[in-house]
Amino acid sequence: MWQHKLARGHRDKIQQFMLVTGASDKIALQALKASDWHLDGALDIFYSHPQIRGQTDSRRLEELYQRYKDPYGDMIMVDGITQLCTDMQVDPQDIVTLVLSWHMKAATMCEYSREEFISGLQSLGIDSIEKLREKIPALRMELKDENKFREIYNFAFAWAKEKGQKSLALDTAIGMWQLLFAEKNWPLVDEWCQFLQVRHNKAISRDTWSQLLEFSKTVDPTLTNYDPEGAWPYLIDEFVEHLTTTGIIPRS
Repeated sequence: MWQHKLARGHRDKIQQFMLVTGASDKIALQALKASDWHLDGALDIFYSHPQIRGQTDSRRLEELYQRYKDPYGDMIMVDGITQLCTDMQVDPQDIVTLVLSWHMKAATMCEYSREEFISGLQSLGIDSIEKLREKIPALRMELKDENKFREIYNFAFAWAKEKGQKSLALDTAIGMWQLLFAEKNWPLVDEWCQFLQVRHNKAISRDTWSQLLEFSKTVDPTLTNYDPEGAWPYLIDEFVEHLTTTGIIPRS
């Protein structure tokens, strides 16, 4: 009833806030009022103040952790994460598992420590599988936010690489790129992955990983605004040369 008393613009912002966060209309109203009806400010308040998202039950969180914990160690491992995905009703290869791992600040793919799992769910205001399932659309929506996508993309490098390694194995990098760029519809992703497999066949550095996102965002797919004097990693320069010399993209 109270929504009818609000201006249409305010009602629209409440709907947008609820769509992005999965929060209730009351929490949306509280955060938007606190930010003077600035949507970005309200989202910052929501994500930086766990108390706004509602209290979580520490006992229920511990029970969740115990449900998925490896029987031989104090970690959630591959089998536990597979079961968690089954209970969430998502494929383990679904990108939403990456977004969830980002919220948990997970150090390694296919592993959650007790601290990562419990703190991550607390930060999301979740203490049950039902709440986690309800949160999935909001987790997907975060990929639409350019700043969050960049954070998730950069997080994925350290998360996916082998422990103790500085670089990311090529096969793993290609799988992650195909997963991430499917969200952005970058038209050169398949050519990039094929180029790496044929011409490079080595692990990927953090610099190449981070700069490729910038390349995909700033350089037109037809390369009309590509600057050969730009400070791109050599691998990206070689990729451009490959595209033009093979005629995949005509020289401008």
